[in-house]
Amino acid sequence: MSLQEALKDESKKAAIVADAVKLVDEEVASKSGLSGFAVKKGYDAVKSIKPGFIQEVVNKLLPEFAAKMEPLWQEGKKEGAPTIYFEKNKSKVADSLLSVTDSKIDSAKSSIVRSTYSMLRGSAKKNVEEAVPRLSQLMAKYDA
Repeated sequence: MSLQEALKDESKKAAIVADAVKLVDEEVASKSGLSGFAVKKGYDAVKSIKPGFIQEVVNKLLPEFAAKMEPLWQEGKKEGAPTIYFEKNKSKVADSLLSVTDSKIDSAKSSIVRSTYSMLRGSAKKNVEEAVPRLSQLMAKYDA
């Protein structure tokens, strides 16, 4: 079962969303230095908009993220090691995921979300690439 298929199963979707939110929280917490400070502050600002905002956004975007990741995951499976394939192709994975958020940001209702995304977009690819190992583990967990 692919992540896309698992997301269609309501009994699994909540767990997948919770794992994805945890992944985001862990990635943000792992950031350091000035750019890490900016990411953490931006994340805190977005989370302060309303309780549960990150979970809501992940829940909404995860099906589109899964659709973008699935072809790459399948390529990795053909090579015999999808998690390794993801890590070797982290730039391609990041571009695929960022294409989803880039297409959504202009219609975001919150000016805080739009301005924070705009401020952090320059470093977003690097940050997403750094998240690929955790992301590949999430993909593997739901690839049964």
